[in-house]
Parts: sequence; C-alpha cells; structure tokens
Amino acid sequence: MASFEAPSRAPLRPVKEARPWQTDSWQAHPAAQMPHYDDAVELQSAMDKLRKLPPLVTSWEILALKELLADAQQGKRFLLQGGDCAETFADCNNEVIANRLKVLLQMSLVLVHGLRMPVLRVGRFAGQYAKPRSTDTETIDGVTLPVYRGDLVNGPEFTPAARRADPGRMLEGHARSAMTMNFVRALIDGGFADLHHPEYWNLAWVERSPLSAEYRHMVDGISGAMHFMETLAGPIANFQRADFYTSHEALLLPYEQAMTRQVPRQWGWFDLSAHFPWIGMRTSALDGAHVEFCRGIRNPIAIKIGPAMHVDQLQQLIDILDPDDEPGRLTLVHRMGVGGIGQHLPRLIEAVKATGRRVLWVCDPMHGNTEKLGNGVKTRRFANIRSELEQAFDIHAAAGSRLGGVHLELTGEDVTECLGGARNLSEADLGRAYKSTVDPRLNYEQSLELAMLIVRKSDRVE
Repeated sequence: MASFEAPSRAPLRPVKEARPWQTDSWQAHPAAQMPHYDDAVELQSAMDKLRKLPPLVTSWEILALKELLADAQQGKRFLLQGGDCAETFADCNNEVIANRLKVLLQMSLVLVHGLRMPVLRVGRFAGQYAKPRSTDTETIDGVTLPVYRGDLVNGPEFTPAARRADPGRMLEGHARSAMTMNFVRALIDGGFADLHHPEYWNLAWVERSPLSAEYRHMVDGISGAMHFMETLAGPIANFQRADFYTSHEALLLPYEQAMTRQVPRQWGWFDLSAHFPWIGMRTSALDGAHVEFCRGIRNPIAIKIGPAMHVDQLQQLIDILDPDDEPGRLTLVHRMGVGGIGQHLPRLIEAVKATGRRVLWVCDPMHGNTEKLGNGVKTRRFANIRSELEQAFDIHAAAGSRLGGVHLELTGEDVTECLGGARNLSEADLGRAYKSTVDPRLNYEQSLELAMLIVRKSDRVE
C-alpha cells in the first residue's frame, strides 16, 4: 500500500465555483444499478455504524496517488490496474491475497523492465464487492428472485433469504476490506516486494510455462543490474518495497457516502473507502446519482467508456467531474470490444483533444470481449483481449495520443476461465477450474503473458 508520507506539494482549491454538493446530494438524482432495500431504518442504522468506523485509506495517500497519475498523464509512468471482477468475502484469505499481489508485482516487473519507466500499481481489490448487472432479477425453474449484485449487497445462493439486499453486508465488506489492506500493507512493508529477490515472486507456472525461459532471463537481468548498481553506490533501500493503491467501482452509493469524510488540514471531501474509485459504463448518465456523487470527492476518478458513449456526453462528463483540469484527476478507461475499438475510439480521442483537457487514457480489453458459450458459461478469448489492446496502442499513436495504462480482470490463482493463451486453453478446460461468480478472469500465466505482449507492442509503436 502507499507509504504514509504527505504529498510533496499542497493541492490548490478549485478555480471554478461548482453548484453546492453534499455527501447525500446523489439521493436527489436517478440512481441506476442500486439494490432495493426493504427496510429504510435498517439501512440507515448500517450507514450510521459505517460512519463511525475507521477509514480504509488516508487523504494523503489519495493526494499522492493523484500526483503519480498526473505523471502518467504526461507519459512518465504506466498504470497497471488489475484484480478480481468481483471479490467475495470467502476469498479474504492469505493465499488468495498473496497470490493476487504476486501476479501484479510480477506484471509490473515485466513492464518496468520492458517499458523503461516506473509502473503505478493499483489493485482492483479491498472493496470490489459490488457488481453491476444487466437485469434486476433472475428466474430459475419458474422462480424469480433479485439478481446477485456482489457480496456487499446479497448472496449468490438462489434463495429468497440470500438474495435479499442486506445492509449489514456493508459492515462485513468494510471488515473484509480492512483485513485485506492490512495484510497487503504487512506484506509490502515486510519486504514481499523486495526487488533484490524477484525470484521469490515466482508462482508454479514458471516451472512449466512456455514463457518461463523469457521470464527467468528477465529476472536474472534485473538482479544483475541491481548488483552492479549497488556495487558502485551501495545498498538501495527503495528497491525493498513498492507503493500500492486500491480501487473499486463506486457502485453502492450508501456505502460510499458513509465512507466519505472531511479530514483535518484539508479542504473538501474524500471517499476513504479506496484511493481510486471509478464510474462504470452503466452508471455514467450526466444527471445520474453516481456522477453527482463522484463530482464532489477529491479522489482521482476514472470513467469506463464504451461504444455507446456520445462525444458530447463525454465532453460534458469531463466538465462535470474535472472542471478545473486538475492534474491526475481524471482517467478514461475505454472498453470497446475487439470489433468496435477501431470504429469508436478515434472519435472519442478527438473529442477529448478538442477540450484541451488532461486525461489519462487506459485500455480495458476485458469487458467488451465477454461472450457466452452454448452451455451458458461466460468466457473471454485471449486472442480478442490481445487484439483489442494492440489496436488501442496503434489508434492512440495514430491520433497523437498516448495509451497510459491497462485495466484488467485477473487473479493469481490457477483458474481456467479465459480461452487461449500460451497453453491454449479450450472449452473443455473451462470446467477444470472455473471459479468466478461473475465474469471470467485471466489466470496468472495469461496475465504475465499479456504484460510481455504489452512490452513488445510498445516497442513496435515507438
């Protein structure tokens, strides 16, 4: 997690006067993707309890991240954002958390070595417990119940009790997020990310992957370079740890509202449930509750944008969420699908260029490439993920823009949820270790392969 040091320069107050905002202003706006709570008193009680609990992140961590994102906007860093599609309370255990951190550290090692620039690591975890859904209900054998919206809202079991939106789950989500973050902090502060020993990050795939030789050569090269540098200059303590930040979709607004606080010696409001919240494609309406909530917090904000995004809508979103063109404030995560990125991304890049605003462009090659097989299982094809990402680099380069990061759904576990990759997983392989409760994720081998492909593609573009 980020180190506990104040940011290097004091943030400025906003230049433009915005309309009044409060933590509950969103309640006067249409709220998409929100569960129905059948007991308002119970909901209010849970929110009141959340307000009294300690924050999960700090304001100075948030402001430090914003400075790093500003560097990424200028091409001085590359953003690696990744983690589970939807965390579950059951996965809050040391092995899952450590493996998730390992694969992100391994990917960042590949990217730093290949891109020759610092990598900003942001995890999709310690709070990614709620998910948007296509429908409000689900019907099985003639029985209709509310859809599963993630462990922060209800349970996956198809029973009336499990599918009831339970406000008490927000308290459980806070506890699980705190435990996850505490363990990640302890791992990093204890030297888990020590670059003196990158070989310790190896997972089992290194022994049997077609990419193992390339990865081992990279690790050996880094170790040799560090030994040479320290022979000349002495021990370099900064290589013993890594900054790490958390993110999740700011979807369940009662939870986000209860975690939004004012802090001493800072103006404004901070959502202290995560460093880097984002607005999903389904909740980006200009007059919507989620945009209203996010415009008032000082965290850096990301917006997911898809093929249906209109040019004028995107420009207005930028005006609403970043009226002062603040460095590091706004990240645009495009998720077009392999067949749509060539048609839709260029017009949106030109629309943003016309505003003259600073944004960080990031590619999410996962969500636009989800498909359902004949047996009803959802999957993604590695070839499509790779192609969308490669097209993104080319499109940005042609438009005089810059792709500054990737946003991935992945896991450190040996799952079989996405087809293809170095081991060429087939439909028959999916049944072996398909564990996701919502969307298919890259496994650790596919994740490392994608990092290597990013480096190769970046070299070709440059």
